[in-house]
Amino acid sequence: MSNENLVGWMTATQQYVENALEAALPDEQRAPQQLHQAMRYSTLQGGKRVRPLLAFAAGELVAADAANLGRVACAVEMIHAYSLVHDDMPCMDDDVLRRGKPTCHVAYDEATALLVGDALQTLAFELIATPLPGVDAAQQLAMVRLLAQASGHAGMAGGQAIDLASVGRSLNQTELEFMHLMKTGALIRAAVLLGAMCGQPLSAEHTDSLDHFAKRMGLAFQVVDDVLDVEADTATLGKTAGKDEANDKPTYVSLMGLQQAKQFARELYNDALAALAPFGDKAARLKQLADYIVARSF
Repeated sequence: MSNENLVGWMTATQQYVENALEAALPDEQRAPQQLHQAMRYSTLQGGKRVRPLLAFAAGELVAADAANLGRVACAVEMIHAYSLVHDDMPCMDDDVLRRGKPTCHVAYDEATALLVGDALQTLAFELIATPLPGVDAAQQLAMVRLLAQASGHAGMAGGQAIDLASVGRSLNQTELEFMHLMKTGALIRAAVLLGAMCGQPLSAEHTDSLDHFAKRMGLAFQVVDDVLDVEADTATLGKTAGKDEANDKPTYVSLMGLQQAKQFARELYNDALAALAPFGDKAARLKQLADYIVARSF
């Protein structure tokens, strides 16, 4: 598949997900209006939608229904949006810019931002717990459990706690990878596996291969983010550039240096692609997305 083909598919999928989010989020004229306005402000018209794209690409492996993938993609994206709203608050990373516009607590207030995160998280689980046509109840329960694990103490929230506790400290590579497999990688892994759970069941061997791909790409995504935090400007990032260094946070760049971090991202990418070998041409879209994720900075 060509890059032109990828761009067209990404644009169409991003618009599909945007429309699905528009429909799933509460109307901003419905009471409580400020909460609903802030939920839409924080979720719509922003971001690259990498996690939804990965869910749709994984869905191609199993001929999954687009409507089911849209529901899963919305649930994952709402969890991601809630995490960004909370992450930007003064008690966390204290940032004023996200996706090129003022962060939620700046545009509204801290109490509203806190409630936006709470409401997006619970709406995500409402979406993924609503019956999915063609997906049996046991499979759907496993999907709810997977999203919960990826979001909570053993996933994203736990990784964020380690991140906050690590400010000003030096972490070795094992410790850094452990943190990011939780903080960033868990939700990326969930997006891939949830997409694949929307269609024909995979064998245990194929599930393990897909899981390995997702874990490697979750780490690669974070390594590239660390590189971009050093190399890209605020306008390109849509968030404050250089924030990690300014806050004395451990990153792959601070641990390895810039060039070695780039090399590590390539190694993770190669390992991820190797894991897709059993799927043959069906994994073409996942391979393209892996290219896109790693090529964001080099």
